[in-house]
Amino acid sequence: MIWNWQQADWPKLTFDAAAIEPLEKQFLLRSGEFIGAYRHIRPDERDMLRIELISDEALKTSEIEGEMLNRDSLQSSLRNQFGLGIDDQHIPPRERGIAELMVDLYQGFANPLSDEALFAWHRMVMAGERRIETIGAYRAHSDPMQVISGSIGRPKIHFEAPPSKQIPTEMERFIAWFNRTASDGDAPLSPLIRSGMAHIYFESIHPFEDGNGRIGRALSEKALAQSLGQPSLISLAFTIERNRKRYYDMLEASNKGTEITDWLVYFAQTVLEAQQTTMRRVNFYIAKAHFYGRLGGQLNGRQSKAIARMFREGINGFKGGLSAENYISITKASRATATRDLHELVEIGGLTRTGERRYTRYHLNIDADSEEVGSR
Repeated sequence: MIWNWQQADWPKLTFDAAAIEPLEKQFLLRSGEFIGAYRHIRPDERDMLRIELISDEALKTSEIEGEMLNRDSLQSSLRNQFGLGIDDQHIPPRERGIAELMVDLYQGFANPLSDEALFAWHRMVMAGERRIETIGAYRAHSDPMQVISGSIGRPKIHFEAPPSKQIPTEMERFIAWFNRTASDGDAPLSPLIRSGMAHIYFESIHPFEDGNGRIGRALSEKALAQSLGQPSLISLAFTIERNRKRYYDMLEASNKGTEITDWLVYFAQTVLEAQQTTMRRVNFYIAKAHFYGRLGGQLNGRQSKAIARMFREGINGFKGGLSAENYISITKASRATATRDLHELVEIGGLTRTGERRYTRYHLNIDADSEEVGSR
């Protein structure tokens, strides 16, 4: 098998720019819409949304690689690092490390790329790791760097990266390309093309013993943020994880040659989907503010507690809607009181009601540009 890095024209990656152009226009339009909508959120709510978006990205980029993290510990670490309060709970190394990566990406997106920056990211991603030899440096082992599936007797090689001895040279060229193609570089590329190319180019080199996927996705988000002049906050890993097989299939299909139009179209469409997901969440927060502005003074303590719990469920809300039993569990109210409270919430327009008798369910009555908001 001949891999892309073994081609005569490597690392020159070719593509049909016309196929990406309409997607680039959509990306820039939606980016403007996001920036405008984000500014309408109260500063305290904006901090909460930022923590939620970044923690979801950290969780999902780890989950793509089969690593399950603790959300509460991760969010505590993010709040600490953003100066939003000191949480004294013990935070495990993995959660602390990926949080450090996401904060560094958020705050330092404009910084040029360097070996040292990548090594620092690798130490963050590998925090608490004991299985690999080299952390905070490029791989140096003599064994082939292969992505393999199947049984020991019948392995399937999905990809083989350049040998370790070539990595310093490959990464010197990659870093130079990344910095040169930034919006203020000598050869700027459009946002989606640069972000997609950065990912497939980096993954093809696979410079570290482990953590390449997480760092590669961070590089894609860095490229997008540099093009916008601010952190993108898009749900890229969140979107990729929802169809992880498609992601790996496209990576595999794109590592055998240097023509990458199909990969760039796939990646651009994924970014646009990620933007939509983020916008739904921004709209949800705006709708939440409108909800409390409209009804906040009319809610009793039990109702306020239940409504706050429903909002904490986020866009998806309670699966199937809030039941009377849910309300009783949240508020510790009697069934008669719960029935009266829920009836009042419907009367004042706080909740909508569906179903009858034991199938009765309640949903947040909010105005947001998403059918998903509070409706599941």
